[in-house]
Amino acid sequence: MDTMLKHIGKIPGALMIVPLFLGVMINTLFPEFLEIGSFTTALFKDGLAVLIGLFFLCVGSQINFRAALPSVEKGFVLMISKYGVAVAVGLGVAFLAPDGVLFGLIPLAIIAAMSNSNGSLYVALTGQFGNKTDKGAISILSINDGPFLTLVALGVAGLADFPILALFAAVFPMILGFVLGNLSPTIRSFLDPGEKLIIPFAAFAIGAGINIQVLLGQGAIGIVLGLATVVISGGAAIGALYLWHVLRRHPKPTRNLVGAVSEASVAGNAIATPAVVAALDPSFLPIQEAATAQIAAAVVTTAFAIPFLVAWFTGWQRKRGITPEAEEIFYERSRTDSPQVANVVESA
Repeated sequence: MDTMLKHIGKIPGALMIVPLFLGVMINTLFPEFLEIGSFTTALFKDGLAVLIGLFFLCVGSQINFRAALPSVEKGFVLMISKYGVAVAVGLGVAFLAPDGVLFGLIPLAIIAAMSNSNGSLYVALTGQFGNKTDKGAISILSINDGPFLTLVALGVAGLADFPILALFAAVFPMILGFVLGNLSPTIRSFLDPGEKLIIPFAAFAIGAGINIQVLLGQGAIGIVLGLATVVISGGAAIGALYLWHVLRRHPKPTRNLVGAVSEASVAGNAIATPAVVAALDPSFLPIQEAATAQIAAAVVTTAFAIPFLVAWFTGWQRKRGITPEAEEIFYERSRTDSPQVANVVESA
């Protein structure tokens, strides 16, 4: 069993994707099993709302606003650029495309997928190819974990009707987690394991509401959504971060963009967003399955593509004299106001 789990763990986004597909298969082939009642049905079929709420509480507790200033700035630049382009593309499709759908892609899926990013993948890639400021930016980027930004976009655009109290109720667990985590490092540490522990159970419950025909039919276009996220979100993040470097007058060797490329993925957490949206606005129920399937396909696509892209981009940067090490040294020396900053950066 352990050997099989090790092999499964090598699948990108396995913690979310594998239980999701398992739920889909059981719901398609043996749907009556999920309806036997008691704790089985409560956990594997009807427990999605509780699991997602607890998951958001744990996620919120890990958002740390005490990070160093460069990390905070970088995090905000990446989050705003990714969210901005997601909303622009999603609403553009909703209002300009025939029937509000483009090649089968649903605006809900577009916004949810392109505005979220795979935090675990980001941390792993920036840990290998980036520097401290890249890794530290996750404290801000964690804000886009979950449905909050998607709910805001749909509500403001008039595509969904979310009562203020219902919207607050949807995001309150994350707000509570944020407050508790920043008030107490002990609480943050206590809730940290829950972020991963809950994911497979929530994923299975989501899959238990999807039929395999939807996943292979309307969900297949999610591959295009994944590639669009890499190109469009990645391009926007790279452009925004480069502009930030220029406006901050950072020396050219320090204009490291590894964090931007690492951010151009789709989070496994985004798979839960259609279910949350549909729970708040029942008018989304007819497209919930298709949107979820599209996001799931996008998650897998970006999980495979982004590591190769980041590795290539890092080498491309280095050939042009731009390195994460130079950026990190620049910030460290800047804190001491050393007149030798430029020389140190150039020698890095």
